[in-house]
Amino acid sequence: MHSRFICLLSLFAATAAFAELVPLAGNAYLTASAAGSPDGVGRQGTRWQDPASVISVFFHVDRACSLDLALKLRVPEGRSSLHAEVAGKTFPITATGADFQTVPIGRVEAAAPGYVRVDLKGLTKEGAVFADVASLEVNSDTPELRTSFVRNNEGNMFYWGRRGPSVHLGYQMPKGVDIEYAYSELTVQPGEDPPGSYFMANGFGEGYFGFQVKSPTERWVLFSVWSPHATDRPSEIPEDKRVVLLRKGEGVRGGEFGGEGSGGQSILVHPWKSGTTYKFLTAVQPDGKGSTVYTAWFGEAASPEWRLMASFKRPQTDTHLTGFHSFLENFYDAVGHLGRRSVHSNPWVRDTTGTWHEITAARFTGDGTAGGGHRLDYAGGIADHGFFMRNGGFFNERVKLNTIFTRAATPDRKPVIDFGKLGQP
Repeated sequence: MHSRFICLLSLFAATAAFAELVPLAGNAYLTASAAGSPDGVGRQGTRWQDPASVISVFFHVDRACSLDLALKLRVPEGRSSLHAEVAGKTFPITATGADFQTVPIGRVEAAAPGYVRVDLKGLTKEGAVFADVASLEVNSDTPELRTSFVRNNEGNMFYWGRRGPSVHLGYQMPKGVDIEYAYSELTVQPGEDPPGSYFMANGFGEGYFGFQVKSPTERWVLFSVWSPHATDRPSEIPEDKRVVLLRKGEGVRGGEFGGEGSGGQSILVHPWKSGTTYKFLTAVQPDGKGSTVYTAWFGEAASPEWRLMASFKRPQTDTHLTGFHSFLENFYDAVGHLGRRSVHSNPWVRDTTGTWHEITAARFTGDGTAGGGHRLDYAGGIADHGFFMRNGGFFNERVKLNTIFTRAATPDRKPVIDFGKLGQP
């Protein structure tokens, strides 16, 4: 057996006080590849045959520490030469054998708390693939070290964890008044708008309204209202509980959605741009007959013009606006390593008497991926007459969940809207 291999195994035995396995299925991504490459990371491990591919594994440490790393892998055919890049160091790896085995990488120093990234690259191979890699083994003799990563697939966490944490801003609305309109402005930050992003501007108790990035070349505006019948299958909704499309704007596609509840949905393929500030307006108006009508408009904040998305009637509902909020999420798990950032500025609500109320406080919350400590790359705060949210990218500047952000009031920025030109639902 190679002397370096024996030496490293002895080192791992000496540091066995802390040893964890980081499964690639929930914590790794294909971060570089050639065009059309079949490589990737799946539930069962890796597909890795292209020398241009880089597979990156991420885990978090809560303090500066020494780490001894190894890979649990197998090489189905022949011998492969690989290398791992960690913390500015490159470690050569030679592996062979069709059964899973532990192959040492080496020792690295994490200089501070935060995410550790391990990049795996293939150099030469005799078989069809470089290796099947199941997990990264992390050993340490640093006292009381704690790590964070997606540990297993309970609750389909390999999928949710790879998507990354979703974060929300719950706006604190005035009490004792009926709110009819919600207004906010959204700026998506340049370079932080990868495919899979949903920048949701105006959320409410029964639906949501915002921007999506469907692909590198296609962007959507999306406005949806849930049915009062709880199901993920639109076909199961009884007729008397179906959301009805009353009208829609030019170029808008109307239909149904399912999978995360079901209801009415409107979609506009529209080339909205990062770096440009857009305005969003949502009306929530009971019709006096046991239903509520939801209508949404958007436009560029610098323009007086508004564009209608759609108007939906939700049956068995008698309410004004509740639960005004925004959120930021990624819905493509393969790109959960990419960061996204949005600024949600100038939120206001208008009550049924026509009085505007400025929103100056918001509670920052996260989903189970964030709250469960599976991913720690999330943040929020005050920015540009409003609030910002950030997720993905494995950054280290985390903000505590349930923090309440309070911004300075800007009464001179009250929306000026000609409601007569908007028309009635």
